[in-house]
Amino acid sequence: MIVDRLIESKLKNNSDDQVLDLTLRPLTLADYVGQTRIKNQLDILMQAAKVRKESLEHVLFYGPPGLGKTTLAYILAHELGVNIKITSGPALERAGDLAAILTNLQDKDILFIDEIHRLPKTTEEILYPALEDFALDLVIGKGPGAKILRLDLPHFTIIGATTKISLLGAPLRDRFGVTYHFNFYELFELVDIIKHSAKILNVNIDTESAEEIAKRSRKTPRIANRLLKRVRDYVTVKVDGQISPDITRDALTLLEIDQYGLDATDRLILETIIKKFKGGPVGLNTISAAISEEMATVEDIYEPFLLQLGFLHRTPKGRIATDLAYKYLGVL
Repeated sequence: MIVDRLIESKLKNNSDDQVLDLTLRPLTLADYVGQTRIKNQLDILMQAAKVRKESLEHVLFYGPPGLGKTTLAYILAHELGVNIKITSGPALERAGDLAAILTNLQDKDILFIDEIHRLPKTTEEILYPALEDFALDLVIGKGPGAKILRLDLPHFTIIGATTKISLLGAPLRDRFGVTYHFNFYELFELVDIIKHSAKILNVNIDTESAEEIAKRSRKTPRIANRLLKRVRDYVTVKVDGQISPDITRDALTLLEIDQYGLDATDRLILETIIKKFKGGPVGLNTISAAISEEMATVEDIYEPFLLQLGFLHRTPKGRIATDLAYKYLGVL
């Protein structure tokens, strides 16, 4: 079953919101909110590359989806005045696909590879000489008569992004010059992002309303922007005016997103563990069967935020609901 959630932090293909998400991206480091440590270090890296008139060093971003990895890649290209090409690990099924992209890059261009941990092994191996020597090794022919042809490439930058750095092979990971971990956002940072997006969307919003959206955004800018757009839709239909705190709460209640950012399925998981299985421990496959969701969906999409909130514990015997989960559901 493919999950389509309003509070899902991954982008959906062919989504109407995907084009609008691009318009909400900041274009400069100064406008980029959050990830201060990464911004400061990248600014030094970028300024040094400009002074030396060299390409930016290869960069690896990792962290949960929706925290601004792709946005920061766009900003680096904009600040450096170079072209950026976007692709993803699953899209590069054959080694020839990556070779075609690399040979078409210009000097100092940026190639952004999202979900780089999902590169096929044969494709990944082509990146090794490209990252280290700016060269492309092509095998001509087959069998004993096969020859290796080395093509020189322009000095370019690869920015890789992954949500699962542990799945990235050490030979590839070690070839990146710098690696940055993206953290979840603080409430005040999300409020700034929501206000900035509201201006772009030509929507009036006060601080209290922005805070209400931020609290339910699971500490993720992408979700904050998505909720803002849904509240805007609600205001357009129901009120046709400025977003207010009461209207915001009404809209989010209609969307079944509570003050913690949990939706109906999140609550169903907690209720299932507590009411059907006496708080656990209960196995992931049992939870999956009880709520009619795939195990991978529960483990990868629903469970991480419940663990982050402290509502669940993982144990060798299964999942256990915590005291916080009991209080949240009002179960004694």
